[in-house]
Amino acid sequence: MEPIACSRMYDVAPPAREAWHALFTRIIALSGVALRPFIHSAPAPIDQLWARPDMGCVFMCGWPWAMHAQPRPIPLAAPVPTPPRYGGRPVYMSDFVVREDAPYRILPDAFAGRMGWTVEHSHSGCNAPRHHLLRYARHFPFTAAVGPLVTPMGVARAVREGLADIGPMDSFAHDLLRRHAPDVVRGLRILETTDAAPVPFLVAAPGADARMVAALRETLFALHEDAAARAIMAQVLVARFVPVMTDDYLRVGPGWAAEARAAGMALPPA
Repeated sequence: MEPIACSRMYDVAPPAREAWHALFTRIIALSGVALRPFIHSAPAPIDQLWARPDMGCVFMCGWPWAMHAQPRPIPLAAPVPTPPRYGGRPVYMSDFVVREDAPYRILPDAFAGRMGWTVEHSHSGCNAPRHHLLRYARHFPFTAAVGPLVTPMGVARAVREGLADIGPMDSFAHDLLRRHAPDVVRGLRILETTDAAPVPFLVAAPGADARMVAALRETLFALHEDAAARAIMAQVLVARFVPVMTDDYLRVGPGWAAEARAAGMALPPA
């Protein structure tokens, strides 16, 4: 079974997907692993992708990985985004976005409106925003929840079109959209941003060949030293790939979810 490589989480636009697939092609050349670049586009459920036994090099969100029944997918490497706001760390945030012409200046100003969300198992589109809201309220403070909007692009469209007044966007996806599809986020501004959390990372299926896993890790950790790969990585805003600190993923996402549940904060509201 030929293992697949998939960048679904960050295929924010065709030029971004092309760059990710070019990077996979370079990884194949350097590692000797015969990966098959694979497209799993929305609205196809992303959890179907993460259940595939042929995952070879696939982006996965850290919260569902932590909550995954054993055996979990095998961590390969985590990207370090290049924009300054990540501080050279393998982290990301959720940007609460609103229309540029919205009257809101601080997050509580928007509580009279409708908040978009992506899917229940998303850290950036559900878990992180509901945890962030705890600093302002003990229960869901908006008049309605609009969703599932599935992807950050769906959130951007809903806010731009007035279907939602505010919505959380994966910050790395947001930055990639600014680079590759600025029209999708034009007219939006960031009202507030959550605390940083461990960034989605590349995984292989639980039963993946150990030699393949070792070869991919070795290649990913040294990828920034290869000039051809480095040029492609610049297009997808990745400085380098680093080892996955699994304890961080097991602590942050589940911990934030537990705090939100204990306080009665639900998104979407129960």
